[in-house]
Amino acid sequence: MDATQTMHAHRSIRKYKPDAISIEILNEILSAGIRASSSGNMQTYSIIVTRDTALREQLYEAHMQQNMVLDAPVLLTFCADFHRMREWLKLNNAPDNFDNFMSFMIAAIDATLVSQNVALAAEEKGLGICYMGSTLANCDQVGKLLKLPANVIPVVGYSLGYPAENPVPRDRLPLDGLVHQETYQDYTPERIREIYRERDVQGWERYMKFPWLRQMVEERGVQNLAQIYTMIKYTRETHQEFSQTVLNYLKNQDFMNQ
Repeated sequence: MDATQTMHAHRSIRKYKPDAISIEILNEILSAGIRASSSGNMQTYSIIVTRDTALREQLYEAHMQQNMVLDAPVLLTFCADFHRMREWLKLNNAPDNFDNFMSFMIAAIDATLVSQNVALAAEEKGLGICYMGSTLANCDQVGKLLKLPANVIPVVGYSLGYPAENPVPRDRLPLDGLVHQETYQDYTPERIREIYRERDVQGWERYMKFPWLRQMVEERGVQNLAQIYTMIKYTRETHQEFSQTVLNYLKNQDFMNQ
């Protein structure tokens, strides 16, 4: 497949074969990854490759007990990293201006761009991935286990391995509902309903296939897909808790000065 076909074929893989990934293939996809665009070519990120079973067992809890943490042969964690850059500045008697939130955002974008490059290169090799939002949500726990120094924050992570399943690609909102020409064109209620019409049906049907989720829907009186998102999956309480975790960790990691 060419790059465009690979993008269109993307699926999240949660079940993996036990087959190991050779160091040659791993280095090949990582080498492709670091060709991603980078602010000022500073490359303010680090990639943690975790294969050790014992360490993945510890990360299993930090990643909210997602099975692919144990089943995949490799976990990749992409970190916003100004530690290396700041040490280089110190060695060269240069001013250090990177202990602030803007610097974190620059590094987080760098890390995210690299992560997607690696994901595409991996999928072209027949590997599968599944992004894990727990990387950022529990960044303090992940950072402690990965022994991250100050000025390093885990922002993106995913499992990596050879797929043991072949799920159908998930639906996407229509292109004309996501792309704006020239300036932002705000949505009318009618347009919102049109954009989400298929998602409302397909997403609901998909989630109702999970017995545990169906039970929660019934117990909480949830009536539609939008309510699943904000009454079950992403509640205000959990988002506030995770937000505070990230903010506290940014401060502890020396990213909240100035």
